[in-house]
Amino acid sequence: MHTEDAAVVDAVAPAVPAAALTVVDALVRQLCSRYAKRLPFHGWHHVSFVRAKAVQFAVANGAEVSVVETAALVHDVNYLVRRNSPAAEGARLRLDMLSRAGVGAATAQWIDDIVVEAEMANRGPEISLEAQALSDADTLFKALPVTPVMLSHRYLAENGITLRELADKIIGEQQTAHDDGYYFYNTQAAAAYSRWAATNLMLWQHIRESLDDHDVADLLDAVTSLGIIGLPGRP
Repeated sequence: MHTEDAAVVDAVAPAVPAAALTVVDALVRQLCSRYAKRLPFHGWHHVSFVRAKAVQFAVANGAEVSVVETAALVHDVNYLVRRNSPAAEGARLRLDMLSRAGVGAATAQWIDDIVVEAEMANRGPEISLEAQALSDADTLFKALPVTPVMLSHRYLAENGITLRELADKIIGEQQTAHDDGYYFYNTQAAAAYSRWAATNLMLWQHIRESLDDHDVADLLDAVTSLGIIGLPGRP
């Protein structure tokens, strides 16, 4: 191969080689399978959705696709380190997995930085293209109309928090991003899904308000005591 040809190949080679990405995929699947009972919300169903959407957003915004896809695979391993923890607490496990897969140290650190940068509690209007793609995918999962109906009780059980704590977290972390116009970074995603986000935030505002009604609180206690759904008790 001529030197010029080699340079072109190097220029377009993905930051995370396909073989390494395959290993990361396998490692994450194994963890999700082994600890499925600990990850009723952040299990493989969540990871695979975020991965697929993150790749789509990365292609659309010109981000480094292999890095975004890998970041999507490992973005929630912190929930195996400690319940209800920030993304940064998964750094050691995340970097170990990437190292075992053969991802270079600099690229692995880049991926870890993207995961932390994209986290809802951390992000602002100006973040990297890679973090934007991951954030939009993860944020979309939160904004899906089916998420509060089918998955919120799983989040409560996984993280050992109350319904009020979850409502406070959602409103506290997401409302400003929505009001200031960076809930989604991708313009097409914003056009397609912002109504869902607005509805979701209004629902959680109403849930928080309803918890101030003593009869509603008593109702939730009664439901919890019957074991109908795995909700923690109110404080």
